[in-house]
Amino acid sequence: MGMFELLGLAGSVSLISGWRLYLTVFVTGLAMRLEWISLPENLQMLDAFANPWVLAISALGAVAEFFADKILWLDSIWDTIHTAIRPLGGALLALAVVDASDPAWQVIVFLLGGGAALMSHSAKAGARALVNTSPEPVSNAVVSTGEDIASGGLLFLAFANPVAALIIASVMLILCLFLVYKGFKLWRKMVSNGS
Repeated sequence: MGMFELLGLAGSVSLISGWRLYLTVFVTGLAMRLEWISLPENLQMLDAFANPWVLAISALGAVAEFFADKILWLDSIWDTIHTAIRPLGGALLALAVVDASDPAWQVIVFLLGGGAALMSHSAKAGARALVNTSPEPVSNAVVSTGEDIASGGLLFLAFANPVAALIIASVMLILCLFLVYKGFKLWRKMVSNGS
C-alpha cells in the first residue's frame, strides 16, 4: 500500500472507532493476523491487535456493544463510559496502520486519529441522546442497526479500497462536524431558555 492508501485506511478506522471501537479493533486485528495489512518494523509492538486474546476480547466487546447500543438509554450510558476510550482507540488504530518513521509524524497521526474518533463519537453520542427522547422505542434500534451496517460497510471498504474509504470518511467527518455544531447550538438554546 502506498502512503495515500495507508492514510485512507488510518483515517477510516479511526473515524469508525468513534462509533464501534470493539468491532474496529477486532477487524483490524484480524486483518493484521491474516496479513491483509502489515506493520512497519518500527511499529511491530502494535501487532498486539492480532493477538488471539485481543481478538477474543474485542469480539466479546463488539457483541456487548451491539446489544448495549440497541437498548434505550443504555446506549447513552455506554457512550458516556466510552468518551475517553474511543478516541484513544482511534488514535492507536491510526498509529498502527501508518508507517511513521519520523516521531513527529507519529504524533501527528496519533492526534489526528484520536481527533477523528472523538468527533465521530461526539456526533454519535449527541445524535443518540436526541433519538432517546423519542417516545417510541423503535427508532433507537433502527438508528443503531444503521450504524452497524455503515460501520461494517466502511470497514470492509477501508481494507478493500482505502482511497474510496478516505473519501467517504472525509464526507462523514464533515457531517459529524456539522452534527456536533448543531448539537452545541441546540444545547445553548436549551440552556438559555431554561435560565
